[in-house]
Amino acid sequence: MDDEKRAHLLSFLKVIPPVDFCCVYGSVLHTTNHDKSTMVDYILGVSDPLQWHSEIITRHGWCFLVTEVADKIGVGVHFNPFVTWNNKMFKYGVVRMHDLVQDILNWERLYLSGRLQKPVNMLVDNLDIKDVNSVNLRAAVSAALLLLPPKFTEVCFLAIRPLRITIFVISFVFMQEDLYAKICSLSYMGDLRMFFAEDRNKVKKIVQGQFDLFQSMYKPFLEEYEGKDLLRFSSSENQHANIYQDCGLPVARSHVSFLPPAIRSLMGIRLGRKKVTSESVQALHEVVIGSREEATKRMQKVLRRTVMVSSARQAVSGLLTVGGVKAARYLTNKMQKAWRSWT
Repeated sequence: MDDEKRAHLLSFLKVIPPVDFCCVYGSVLHTTNHDKSTMVDYILGVSDPLQWHSEIITRHGWCFLVTEVADKIGVGVHFNPFVTWNNKMFKYGVVRMHDLVQDILNWERLYLSGRLQKPVNMLVDNLDIKDVNSVNLRAAVSAALLLLPPKFTEVCFLAIRPLRITIFVISFVFMQEDLYAKICSLSYMGDLRMFFAEDRNKVKKIVQGQFDLFQSMYKPFLEEYEGKDLLRFSSSENQHANIYQDCGLPVARSHVSFLPPAIRSLMGIRLGRKKVTSESVQALHEVVIGSREEATKRMQKVLRRTVMVSSARQAVSGLLTVGGVKAARYLTNKMQKAWRSWT
């Protein structure tokens, strides 16, 4: 992101109370997006959302005191869309820093942690969330690898080689497995919005529009896995790497060990757990894994249910906090995009 664009994004922070964390995400990061009317999306992390919202109301009257609703009904983050300032439209979500860190480390809601598995541009990072998020990114790689076959690619073939052949072959190309699409889709598994209020090609568009950013985000982890002989890369005719992975049971157990504690705990309820002693002589509980397929299937169910519950709670919270008019306007925009993607 060039300095001029970054300065423009930072200018919004001058008219709101101080924050400990701020990132922008979504279409503003797409290299192909030149639509200046697009709403800019922010995530704002603060120590005390109630106090922060109170100050916002005093300054601008932009939102209501909604912290309790966001905490008890939603997933701890309140979004305020269609905020207009300086002839630009914004949407910002406010979250308590403690809740942000917990979701990043544990995937208890897989909401903002899912957002941070995709490219974002961090404008403020007072508490080193970028470093904390490395745990989240590693877990996302491990989860994606469990879901992927022995051979896959970095990016969907269709994004770089448009085809004009039969319907059968085009359908086959869509089925090609690729790494970043699988990572991107983790936080959409079970998301109720995907059934009626999201672009059916959302994942593909995110990956295609931000492919270079995905590469730079995940390169250290892929190199680490390659160094451990868990992955092997080879060039292909379309200049994107084919990736081969070890699908043995010991590797599957290693991937599961990198998943967040909340996910492992829910997997262990069905698969069972065993007590082991770590190098620090601390008793730990590992998930019992009989086969890679069994672990993958259970992980999918846990992720799908986690995302489904979070998306439902956040939808209800949003309706109650932003008001009927704004909620209807936002939902209408989403459904129009979804309809266009289907037709």
